[in-house]
Amino acid sequence: MRAIILAGGKGTRLLPYTMVFPKPLMPINGIPILEVVVRQLKKFGFEHITLAVGYLSELIETFFGNGEKWGLDIDYVKEKEPLGTVGCLSLVKDIAEPFLVMNGDVLTNLNYRELYEHHIKCNSSVTIGMYNKQYKVDLGVIETNGDGIIEKYIEKPTHDYQVSIGVYVFDPLVLGLLKSNEYMDFPDLVSELLQKGARVSGYKFNGHWLDIGRHEDYVQATDIFQAKRGEFNIE
Repeated sequence: MRAIILAGGKGTRLLPYTMVFPKPLMPINGIPILEVVVRQLKKFGFEHITLAVGYLSELIETFFGNGEKWGLDIDYVKEKEPLGTVGCLSLVKDIAEPFLVMNGDVLTNLNYRELYEHHIKCNSSVTIGMYNKQYKVDLGVIETNGDGIIEKYIEKPTHDYQVSIGVYVFDPLVLGLLKSNEYMDFPDLVSELLQKGARVSGYKFNGHWLDIGRHEDYVQATDIFQAKRGEFNIE
């Protein structure tokens, strides 16, 4: 099985650390987050990993090399300029089977093999890993009619959403929608697929999931990983 990890972003929300350090190499409890991901993928049976790199790519390539240290085949595609969250996939060659795509800054204990097998079973163009996320509005929310008359007042409501966890499985035919070296983000690709009547499925996940894009998320991820390291399938 093959996985493509998106590791080319600048990580501007983690400045000033990422001025000299690519975000995927930020350590959590002494291990770069991207190494955690690589070791997890190895455990779940992925043998070939492609790292889509850009910003400070030489540091990532020096750290991971060809993957021999982890018993993996690791190679690279490099963006000369940002291509969006799926545009960089146009640089990847020789894909004939479904493949996993994920962000390189996600801390999760998701079973990647089960996600992959779910995708095969559903025969989908794309399968999106999903997580139930609660958002609390810390204000009183007012609902009115067309005349400005208040019909409902809700104090600090909480809303539930199914959100993307930044882990997907693609059918290789989807790559035909991408143009070489042309910018494209994942939501635009999904919209195009839905317009064409393609099957896009979701995979519900209820375990640990954190995006370390912000300072507070990074601190939380470090704390959780330190406390529950055994649950993250890296050994």
